[in-house]
Amino acid sequence: MSGLNFMSSLDKTGLQEMKFLDEMIDQVIILDKSKNICYANKSAIDRFGPNIEGQSISSILRDSNLLENIDLSVSDEKAKIIDIEIKLPNFQFYKANIIPGPSKLCDQDQSVIIFLKDLTEIYKTQKFKSDFVANVSHELRTPLQSIKLGLETINKGHAENDFESQKKFMPIIIQQTERMESLVNDLLSLSKIELQEHIRPTTEADLNEIISHVIKVNSDLLKKRESVVNYKADKGSHKILGNRDRLIEIFTNLLDNASKYSNKGVSINMSLKIKDNSILYSIKDNGVGIPKKYLPRITERFFRVNPAKSKEVGGTGLGLAIVKHIVNQHRASMNILSEEGKGTEFLIEFPKL
Repeated sequence: MSGLNFMSSLDKTGLQEMKFLDEMIDQVIILDKSKNICYANKSAIDRFGPNIEGQSISSILRDSNLLENIDLSVSDEKAKIIDIEIKLPNFQFYKANIIPGPSKLCDQDQSVIIFLKDLTEIYKTQKFKSDFVANVSHELRTPLQSIKLGLETINKGHAENDFESQKKFMPIIIQQTERMESLVNDLLSLSKIELQEHIRPTTEADLNEIISHVIKVNSDLLKKRESVVNYKADKGSHKILGNRDRLIEIFTNLLDNASKYSNKGVSINMSLKIKDNSILYSIKDNGVGIPKKYLPRITERFFRVNPAKSKEVGGTGLGLAIVKHIVNQHRASMNILSEEGKGTEFLIEFPKL
């Protein structure tokens, strides 16, 4: 059945009979002549939020090409197929089928139905493959060279028959192997969250419980580094829509960074503050700080303010990139305040449940 014939049948049954559209994986949105949404199926509501009906399509999908082709579809009385690329607040890529609908489908005499096929994960996968090869080949070269040099020296070099020299090389080989392992683990985590960043979490998560868990799990490491954590949370509910495992990654990465880049014995202060419609998380250290000129780049993958210091403490250059993408997935906002030599504060504001 063609799109236009299909829409004619919808005109007879009315919107109340369109429950079968809720079973579709694709997002289905119907607009009135003012481009306001008069119907959205379950998939569209899950993707764009529960209150999208009545809103303008431009507030959901900010794409000038989409608006232009909606008008063309109506004036030409022909279906249009276009690509939609959304960059903010997080990247999304759709194939949109725009069909002029029958009259009186909405309260007004004119309607447009849009079928959205989400191709974000496919698009990101293709881009990630090319970026992955370039980034990983660069980052793995140094530890691989160190491991190779150590093994060659033990195998056929001056340490071949010198047990004491061999013992000196083994810690270096182990350290570089661990560095490669951390890098691979972070790359796998980053690739997964980048692919799923546009999909909103649908389960409840308690931020206070998760932060307390992270502090407890890392207590031995914090003790070893002589890091003191002060944590305070406002009374009340700290629940949001969130993925518990991903949220653990956020707070673990930020706590690990604060500990790594602070002097021993210096306090790390964390807090949860309840606002009207949000919950504000803060973690503040008294460490080396970040020069102002580097703040816009601090969440880029593999970016390091001080490469030598990062490698010394075991950083992969991916931790804050992981944090940024998880924050985006949770429709939260992040702000970074820092002063060189005086420390850094990360502020994340989560929408309250």
